[in-house]
Amino acid sequence: MTANSTTMPAPGTQSTQNTQSSSPLSYLPVSLFGAIMGLCGLALAWRIATQHYGVPEWISEALSLLAVLAFSALVVAYAIKWVCSPAAVRNEFQHPVAANFFGTAIISILLLPAVIAPWLPHLARVVWLIGAALMIVFAWLIVNRWTSVRQQIAHATPAWIIPPVGTLDIPIAGVQLQLPGSLEVSVFALAVGLFFTVPVFTMILSRLIFEEPLPPAFQPSLLILVAPFAVGFSSYVNITGHVDLFASALFYLAVFIFMVLLPKMLNLRICCPFRVSWWAVSFPLAALTIASLRFAAYQQSVVANAYAITMLALCTLVLGGLAVRTLTGILRGELKTLTL
Repeated sequence: MTANSTTMPAPGTQSTQNTQSSSPLSYLPVSLFGAIMGLCGLALAWRIATQHYGVPEWISEALSLLAVLAFSALVVAYAIKWVCSPAAVRNEFQHPVAANFFGTAIISILLLPAVIAPWLPHLARVVWLIGAALMIVFAWLIVNRWTSVRQQIAHATPAWIIPPVGTLDIPIAGVQLQLPGSLEVSVFALAVGLFFTVPVFTMILSRLIFEEPLPPAFQPSLLILVAPFAVGFSSYVNITGHVDLFASALFYLAVFIFMVLLPKMLNLRICCPFRVSWWAVSFPLAALTIASLRFAAYQQSVVANAYAITMLALCTLVLGGLAVRTLTGILRGELKTLTL
């Protein structure tokens, strides 16, 4: 499948070539790592809530452990797919839309250090170094592909944000780990991520306005449009150490985009059946929740705190529902159905 193929499966789907493999894990999409991103984000959100609202610490600790265990299980499962169905992995990476979701695995590696840092600071530093290197290389690879092979406007889906703007996740743990040179790498990542947010977001918005609407199965990925501004806020505040006018602007923009997309998210159960692609909403929602909690700590107002608590409750309910539905489907042997 070439980079300018007109075939555009939904996030988390496999092509017909892939589904012919004898391995049951050939149906496992790399986009499922988005679930790890969401769990990491939710764990970090509850950790902030513990600091500012005094909620029980065991909630964030349990979510952190769940994120680590889920990541470990998914790495093993996808490694088995790689060994047993290499053609499926190759086709997934060569596809102009699905390839972007390989960034979810790398972003998971970048978020895990922030989760495990209180327990294993040395391991967190090693994992972050690996994740930062992979993210920069992956972003370069995808941008190089865009500039080397003619792309089609139909392929400009929200998934395009993941590779270059995924560099914004590097400062999430990079600054707090206090490694030599980590601040400079974080500033570099912030610059690349914010720069590419503008043209990539513009291309996607143009496609949404002037082209046919996204297929129903792609609707969950729309919430990815919130991520650059929510994550950008957290990364910028991590680097500068304070919430200034620019940080506030990033946060308010994330809130506005979320409110625009919220009706579409509420309509998901009507527009399309549950698929693993629904996990695309998890990390953007968690990222906005983290930004809301951090902004509320700065703002110290009733409105900001009420919004932050509402977002935390919403994020917890949504991710809990996604986890229960996904596990139920896997136990029922519905993995193939959930990825089509």
